[in-house]
Amino acid sequence: MKSKYIRAICLGAAGLLVISTAAINNHKQSEDVTARAAVTSSVIEESAETVDAGVTAGIASVTAQALASDEDVATVSDTDTELTAAAQEEVTSVYGYTNLGIAVVDSGNLNVREAPGTDATLVGKMPNHAACEVLGVDGEWTQIQSGEVTGYVKSEYLVTGNEAAALAEQIKETVAKVTTTTLYVREEPNTDCNIVTSMPMGEELEVVEQLDGWVKVSIDSDEGYVSADYIEINTELPTAMTMTEVRYGQGVSDVRVDLVSYACQFVGNPYVWGGTSLTRGADCSGFVMSVFANYGVSLPHSSGSQAGCGTSISASEAQPGDLFFYGNGSRINHVAIYIGNGQVVHASSPRTGIKISGAYYRNPVKVVRVLQD
Repeated sequence: MKSKYIRAICLGAAGLLVISTAAINNHKQSEDVTARAAVTSSVIEESAETVDAGVTAGIASVTAQALASDEDVATVSDTDTELTAAAQEEVTSVYGYTNLGIAVVDSGNLNVREAPGTDATLVGKMPNHAACEVLGVDGEWTQIQSGEVTGYVKSEYLVTGNEAAALAEQIKETVAKVTTTTLYVREEPNTDCNIVTSMPMGEELEVVEQLDGWVKVSIDSDEGYVSADYIEINTELPTAMTMTEVRYGQGVSDVRVDLVSYACQFVGNPYVWGGTSLTRGADCSGFVMSVFANYGVSLPHSSGSQAGCGTSISASEAQPGDLFFYGNGSRINHVAIYIGNGQVVHASSPRTGIKISGAYYRNPVKVVRVLQD
C-alpha cells in the first residue's frame, strides 16, 4: 500500500514535472515569440525609419535637383533673355543708329536741303560714306539727321538696311575726343619730349594706334601722342557737315567775301596728299593754292612756302581770306583759310576731307595776309 502510494506520488510528481516543463517550454516559446516579434517589430520599425529616411532623403535630393534644375533653367532663361536683348540691340542699333543710312556718291558730296527739292536751301553736306538716321521718305527724297544737320537728300544716293550695316563695318572710325581744357600732343609717348601742338576740349582726333597709357593720333597731316587719361575713345561713323553762316565785319572787301564763299562750297570734298583738285581731292596747301588761283593769286604748293608770302599779321587782326598756319613746334606743316567768326576752312586729313574748324583748334604758328585790299 505504501509502495503504491509512493508510486502514485512519483507518477504525480513526474506528471507535474512534465506539465511544468511543458509550461516552461511554452512560456519560453512565448517569450521567444515575443522576443522575435519585438525584434521583428524593431527591424520593421528600423526599416521603416530607414525607408522613411531614404524616401525623405530621396525626396529632398529630387527636390534639390528639381530646384537646381529650376535655377539652371532660370539662369539660362535670363541669359537667353540677355542674349536676345543684345542680339536685338545689335540688329536695331548700328553705332547709335536705329535706321541707318549711308551716303554713296562717286565724287564730291551729297547735298542736304531744307526741304525735298533741288530749289530748297542747302543746309549741309554729307561726304561720301557719311552716316545718318533715316527719319522718313518723301517721294524721291529721304529725310535724314546726320550730326547737327537735319534735312532732305536724294534717295538714290543713300543706302539703307543690311547694305548700310555691312558698309558701316568698312568705314567705321576710331576717334579720340579731348576731355580736358588743353591737351598736349607730343612727339613721343612720354612727358619728357617736345610738344607738337595743343588741342582744346571737345576736339576729335583720328586714332592711329593705342599703346599702354598713350594713344598715337593723326592731326591734319601730322602725327603725335596724347595721354589716354585725357581722351575718350569711341568708334563711330562720319557724319554730315553744317554750312555755317559766315559773318563779316565792316570794311571787308567783296573779293574776300566771295573768296570765302567760294572756298566753303568745297566743304566735304576729299583730302588727297599732293592733290590740287577742289572736287577730286587736295591737300592743305593744294586747297589754298587752287582757291587763291581762282582770284588771280599765285601761291606755291607747300604750307611752309606759303607762310613766306604776303604780310605777317597777328591773329587778332585776321579778316576773312587771311591764312592761318599751324605746325609741329615752330615747323609749319598745315595751312587754312580764315572765314571769319573765329573759323577756318581747310583740307584737314584723309578721314575728314575739306572741313570747317575753329581757328584755334590748334595753336596757330603764324597768320599771313595775302590779299592786299
